Amino acid sequence: MYTRKLLLALALVAAAPATLGGDGPGLGQPLDESEIPAYARHVLPDGAGLPPGGGTAVEGEPIYAAQCSACHGATGTEGPIQPVVGPVDTYPKAAGRHWPYATTLFDYIRRAMPFHTPKSLSDDEVYAVTAYILYRNELIGRDEVVNASNLANVEMPNRGNFVNVWGK
Repeated sequence: MYTRKLLLALALVAAAPATLGGDGPGLGQPLDESEIPAYARHVLPDGAGLPPGGGTAVEGEPIYAAQCSACHGATGTEGPIQPVVGPVDTYPKAAGRHWPYATTLFDYIRRAMPFHTPKSLSDDEVYAVTAYILYRNELIGRDEVVNASNLANVEMPNRGNFVNVWGK
């Protein structure tokens, strides 16, 4: 009985690629070669992959107000979506406190924000919004410039609760 079920399962698995066709399941649309770099970029915890540019909390505040406050609140503590500002014990998932690395915060903002138009911010704007969130969480100074050479040095308060799978 088990042998028949196993053979049937193996036959279905072996036949699956043929039923899907050579191009996959037919979901989405293929990317043009020129579009791939925009989707294939990533930033590692040590800062590898960070783009040129920089920004301060002063520069980030109006960008945050225009692009982020509708979801994260005027001060970053209200929501209605996950707060980005707050102490670990009160808001354990607040982006400025929860993320293990400031570079991860930058990478997430760069890839996924703002929610209504992801990837629409320039690299300098992402640095500025990242700086604003770090400043609001009392992790950097208001006029401190964050950029590719120093963002990885920001000591995030929840870093010890994560495992660095990148090994760097």
